[in-house]
Amino acid sequence: MKLVVGLGNPGQQYARSRHNIGFQCIDSISRNTGIIVSDHRQLVVIGQGRLEGEEIVLAKPRTFMNHSGEAVSYLISRFHTTIQDLIVIYDDMDLPLGKLRIRPSGSAGGHRGVESIIGAMKSNDFVRIRVGVGRPQQDMSEVGFVLGTFNVQESTLIEEVVDTVRNVVADVIGHDLQWTMNQYN
Repeated sequence: MKLVVGLGNPGQQYARSRHNIGFQCIDSISRNTGIIVSDHRQLVVIGQGRLEGEEIVLAKPRTFMNHSGEAVSYLISRFHTTIQDLIVIYDDMDLPLGKLRIRPSGSAGGHRGVESIIGAMKSNDFVRIRVGVGRPQQDMSEVGFVLGTFNVQESTLIEEVVDTVRNVVADVIGHDLQWTMNQYN
């Protein structure tokens, strides 16, 4: 079983923010696969189904971003999986808007949600799909930027990237990680 977790913040006020790109990707995978993500658990909202012949759980933490590790720890315990079965999708300001990076492991790179997962799991050995959201203008704080929404032009590009992430997840599950990295990185 694979756990596919999109990072974001709960609440309608954050729904379209840059920081919630992980949630948007989970919603896209849900629409494409028919896996309904509506089962509200204490720390996550999940949906279960199959993708590329593999049983998967799509999850959106109900914790705030900085406490994502609590939700991931719950999922791994609840579904009796390991960190090697985890795929995490999240925003990355160090990548240009719309660019993707797939990695088998690594540091948090300053992302507090990933930092929380690494801390909770005591390991950084999990697949990450990083979605570039770009950097703020000089007069805007990083927090204000990631909690802000995409403009109309950015939204069109982000919709395309979200669709691509849906394919990336299918390829990570259906092929192997190296093959997928060669295709998309």
